[in-house]
Amino acid sequence: MRNPLSDTIVQLEPSGIRKFFDIVSEMKDAISLGVGEPDFDTPWHVREEGIYSLEKGRTFYTANAGLKELRQEICNYLYRRCDMTYRPESEILVTVGGSEAIDLAFRAMLNPGDEVLIPQPCFVSYVPCAILAGGKPVIINLEEKDHFKLTPEKLLEKITDKTKILMLAFPNNPTGAVMRREELQKIADIVIEKDLFVISDEIYCELTFGPEQHVSIASLPGMKDRTVVINGFSKSYAMTGWRLGYAAAPKVILEQMLKVHQFAIMCAPTTSQYAAVDALKNGDADVEMMRESYDQRRRFVLNAFREMGLECFEPEGAFYAFPSIKRFGISSDEFANRFLREEKVAVVPGTAFGACGDGYLRISYAYSLKSLKEALGRMARFVKRLDEEKSAEG
Repeated sequence: MRNPLSDTIVQLEPSGIRKFFDIVSEMKDAISLGVGEPDFDTPWHVREEGIYSLEKGRTFYTANAGLKELRQEICNYLYRRCDMTYRPESEILVTVGGSEAIDLAFRAMLNPGDEVLIPQPCFVSYVPCAILAGGKPVIINLEEKDHFKLTPEKLLEKITDKTKILMLAFPNNPTGAVMRREELQKIADIVIEKDLFVISDEIYCELTFGPEQHVSIASLPGMKDRTVVINGFSKSYAMTGWRLGYAAAPKVILEQMLKVHQFAIMCAPTTSQYAAVDALKNGDADVEMMRESYDQRRRFVLNAFREMGLECFEPEGAFYAFPSIKRFGISSDEFANRFLREEKVAVVPGTAFGACGDGYLRISYAYSLKSLKEALGRMARFVKRLDEEKSAEG
């Protein structure tokens, strides 16, 4: 019988995040710090709007691009929070999560062989989505000494005459790194000079800690026409299961993204769209409450690492910490597997986010303080045991 499978698909590696999630889901008394999902319920007023939409029989398809009212509220939000102006009728597309928007952007923009610059460590879907769209991923290894930020030098080093897209994701998953306005401006200058385009994944934009608010590279001079902004409701509004995201992009790009969306999806879930309208209109206080809680957990986690002697870059955004385990002389995979087996705590090895993530772990603090205290207590015990083993080896 002929091989029924696509060679391209077969060669893709499965998600390194989901592997540990699947294991811990079947392990009694295990604690997972591996999945990037808020532990908050979706705010009640948002759920209520979704329920009301069902009660009113609003169960039909929406426009392919999404509810007009939702697209308008997205534009209002982007103007209010990021000082960016978009047209709801031609520059906003509502998608099934931010993940679909990323896939659509690559498929709409890439020709076979076009190079996509992907700074790593990064979210697991960027490389596969680029490959599936016929592009060639080119990895830029980010370093802790640069606070895991993309530097102009590293960017210039990888640009060729085949480079078309730069994938940006700040605040970053898995490191928690944030790029500020002046740092983004240096990247924007190169993007304009080299005639590139940017896909900017800003799903964690509301989870930026400290006095400075999130800045989108699309808001910088000359960048709106070169940038596809990806965002959504999963992280900011604790709406992961509602599966709702969006893209804000120039009309010329969005028209082609919409074409793929029409054939593959039709439209995002109608109930979710009605709920999202309420989230954008009335959810600012909920977002602020959750951000403050994540910040408290962030400080707790960093202090716990200090007490157990683990070095950790201080994350300024998202809800992840990326501690170094290099001192133990074992790989990230070995640490994560042993930790899960011996202490029943799941964390994600840094290698799930690129080869340069070896020597690090991604730990999500989107969990209750009670769970974090128990899990990090087990981690302190495990780290002490590793130190004793290393000392015994001489």
